[in-house]
Amino acid sequence: MQLRFKRWLFLTHRWLGIVLCVFFALWFISGVVMMYVGYPKLTPAERLAHLPSLGDGAGLLAPRQALEKAGIDGPLKELRLAAGRGGQAVYLVVPEALPTAATGRRRSPPGSGTVVLDATTGQRLQGVDTALALASAAAYAGPDQPTKGLRHLGLVLEDAFTHSKALDAHRPLHLVQLPDAQGTQLYVSGLTGEVVRDATRSERGWNYAGAWIHWLYPFRGNVFDPYWSDIVNWLSIAGIAVTLLGTVVGVMRWRLRQPYRHGSRSPYPGRLMRWHHITGLLFALIAFTWIFSGLMSMNPWRVFDTGAAPLRTAALQRVALQVTAEDAAPAALLATAGGAVRELRWVPVLGTLTVQALRATGRPQLLDSRSAQAWQVDELALRRAAAGLLDAPVARIERLDAYDFYYYDREAHTMSGGNERPLPMLRVVYQDPQASWVHLDPHTGAVLGRTDVGRRTSRWLFALLHSWDWLPLLNQRPLWDIVMIVLSAGGALLSLTGVVVGWRRLGLKLRATRKNLARPTARVAG
Repeated sequence: MQLRFKRWLFLTHRWLGIVLCVFFALWFISGVVMMYVGYPKLTPAERLAHLPSLGDGAGLLAPRQALEKAGIDGPLKELRLAAGRGGQAVYLVVPEALPTAATGRRRSPPGSGTVVLDATTGQRLQGVDTALALASAAAYAGPDQPTKGLRHLGLVLEDAFTHSKALDAHRPLHLVQLPDAQGTQLYVSGLTGEVVRDATRSERGWNYAGAWIHWLYPFRGNVFDPYWSDIVNWLSIAGIAVTLLGTVVGVMRWRLRQPYRHGSRSPYPGRLMRWHHITGLLFALIAFTWIFSGLMSMNPWRVFDTGAAPLRTAALQRVALQVTAEDAAPAALLATAGGAVRELRWVPVLGTLTVQALRATGRPQLLDSRSAQAWQVDELALRRAAAGLLDAPVARIERLDAYDFYYYDREAHTMSGGNERPLPMLRVVYQDPQASWVHLDPHTGAVLGRTDVGRRTSRWLFALLHSWDWLPLLNQRPLWDIVMIVLSAGGALLSLTGVVVGWRRLGLKLRATRKNLARPTARVAG
């Protein structure tokens, strides 16, 4: 019975490992690539850096005038002014969803979404053609870059570098090639005409060895697309099983007291198999940890979802985003803000409609929408208003002046990097069943993020275990790089030796099978 059990362990580990070690090797190697080259994205900082300046705003309509000419009334979800559509200043408007008379539930009216308005005439601008996509790409490249060699490469619904859900509202995307030394390709929104993603030649090339392989994107955008999450989840679960089985087999086969006849404590006389055995004992734990944490990154079957109630952001806003004839025109706002403003964004905060003036670098400058004068968030009022975000008592409010385990910044190319993580920050801790925390920006009054017990558990089981997001280590680079590369190399060696050993074994079995099948044929022929 015991011999049968051992043989079952050995055979299961061997034959599952032949296939799964290929994926293990790909994950370890591509993970090292992703340490330095991430999946293409256009970060908020990059977008602002490439937006043309709004200048002095001369000739631009006030927001109320533009909305009236376009026939848009009522509160809005979003209102901003930028020159990202072919270098032309436009208002980008998202109307608020309307409640239905029958149910009272909020719904999006027909044709809703982002509405683009000419900021000089108020005319609705619809459709993005080739000429406009090229103009947007030229504006993104800037006046100092050559535009003669701009090439429109066609419309893309989805390709290897645009699998993000955030791009769904902008599809189809216009793909434009810039004539720069980096071989940059730009993806232009088919809805607004803005550049929504960039990818250099280097990013595209390395991604085929990095994120594209690591996230198993060969299974995206084809017949396997509906099953992509299940493929990743079940491959990870099978990988965990193989790793555990291999650990058990490796420990059982290792002699602690007395070596085998050939002098090694590993029973395998072949060098390759012995290397697999030893690296398995040394790196099985890291292999298990990274495969398990990779599974956790998928939030399989929504294990980290807690069903927490949505935030009542109206408690911080107190007024609707609804501009009137009394709100200042862009020229007045830009005169107060000074030069080099790339975007104006209207945001209600604590009962005042404010305008955020955003530049290529630095924090937003806050202005009063009516007086066009500088405006500042009352931190005490913000703390009081935070109590209304959830229907639960506030346990405490902390002010963070430095990053900690749950609020920290990563480099822009990383999966969790690229989003603004300003300091100082207010952390509001609630006494609700989900143990919610809400992070607020005392400078703008904005919600920076929300976490609960499920997401904090994910922080431990995914971000910490998978990319070692631990500040004492992250802040000591290149120590972090050395640790990650050494461990990845050990895992890759374990996997590659497993691949070679497994395929050799499979080849022997196949050759033996062919010989057995050929023998009866030879007898008949004789």
